[in-house]
Amino acid sequence: MGALVLAQGGTFVPPGADSFFLPPIFGGVTKPMLLVALSVVIIGAYFVVTTRNMQLVPSKGQFAAEQIYDFSRNTARDQIGSKEFKPFIPLIFALFTFVLVNNLFGIIPLVQFPTMAKIGFPIALMLVVYVTYHGIGFKRHGFTGYLKGIMFPPNVPKPIYVLLAPIEFISKFVTNPFALAIRVFAAMFAGHLMLLVFTLGGQYLLVEASAFLKPVSLLGFGFAIVLTFVEALIQVLQAYIFALLSASYIGSALAEEH
Repeated sequence: MGALVLAQGGTFVPPGADSFFLPPIFGGVTKPMLLVALSVVIIGAYFVVTTRNMQLVPSKGQFAAEQIYDFSRNTARDQIGSKEFKPFIPLIFALFTFVLVNNLFGIIPLVQFPTMAKIGFPIALMLVVYVTYHGIGFKRHGFTGYLKGIMFPPNVPKPIYVLLAPIEFISKFVTNPFALAIRVFAAMFAGHLMLLVFTLGGQYLLVEASAFLKPVSLLGFGFAIVLTFVEALIQVLQAYIFALLSASYIGSALAEEH
């Protein structure tokens, strides 16, 4: 929004990156840390409760739980392959549900903070995926075979390897994994920042502006409401993309062409 000067009330200072640096609640524990722990409790409790007494005709809770599991299972199967996907279903399921709940915290009243907007959490998840897919790649193909498959794909003219080999190495070991983390972080950071701008801007206009400008605050609140629905869609989509790419990386590491 920039600096907004009104007839009365002075200058509006828009929220920025400092809005994401929350002070500790107690000791060194911050709100995002508590939310991450809370998300684990919510996910665990939800699936325990909804699947404790499974029924042929499922309740709404059981149906939602089954759909989430089926999505995770199908994503793992499609990206990893029908022969080897089963051991990775729990990982894809955990990644999807964890990212989803922590993203949705950004639009839940009173909570209103997407923990994936703190870069440390996406990086931690990325490292789990990174170690998993490179670990199984080295185990499946051996150290030399795995690196050879990455850097020297078949059916490529040999002179091209001079350029292709370092590009593929950097892509698989640096660019792709960090893009996995940055993608969800950037989406949650930008979305939450925009919500803050319109919400706080509307509040500022309502409280501080002259009577002539106070009705303009409705535009700020209106945009905030619309953005909340858009942000909800993006939050779900980013959880899906994170799980999908994670499964894709695992499938690529296991591929026979290495």
